[in-house]
Amino acid sequence: MRAARRLAELDCCEIEPGLSPAEFNRIERDFGFEFADDHRAFLAAGLPLRQEPEPGATWTKPWPDWRAGDPDQLREQLAWPIDGTLFDVEHNAFWHNTWGDRPDDLTAALAVARSQLTQVPTLIPIYGHRYVPAGRGTHGHPVLSVYQTDIIFYGTDLADYITNEFSGTGWSTSEDWITPPLVSFWGDFL
Repeated sequence: MRAARRLAELDCCEIEPGLSPAEFNRIERDFGFEFADDHRAFLAAGLPLRQEPEPGATWTKPWPDWRAGDPDQLREQLAWPIDGTLFDVEHNAFWHNTWGDRPDDLTAALAVARSQLTQVPTLIPIYGHRYVPAGRGTHGHPVLSVYQTDIIFYGTDLADYITNEFSGTGWSTSEDWITPPLVSFWGDFL
């Protein structure tokens, strides 16, 4: 897996042995999602840990510790995209065009938004507020930086993301890169 090799080459964090099939089964059962195939391969090659958190992060370890991490902290990282969207509904007048007319009452608007958000694809944290969509049988998703409804590409795939985030060379993408089909809802922000 290119992403795991690249991370090891950059020597930017501690990497523990990869997750086992039994660990993947437990994580997916306990948290109610399935890793995308390339994310699964990345974490099977090695579990990155122990990197300083980004300024302003509400969790103390930006690499999700899927093996021994605090389940509440992992749930917080998993909830971040939805919670951020709801924050923007409440404080920044955000309303997605597929949700119909926005109720005038804020409590009702939040209830509609919360209900609609139960139907969007799950995003799985890679590092801090960098995410990829869940989904066994899928791969090659761009890595998204998700901060409320401010969502941008942070890599064309996991390997590109690792280079962009940790090499110190800055963010770039190939001029011939063609945006792959994006996951519904989250792709609408790009």
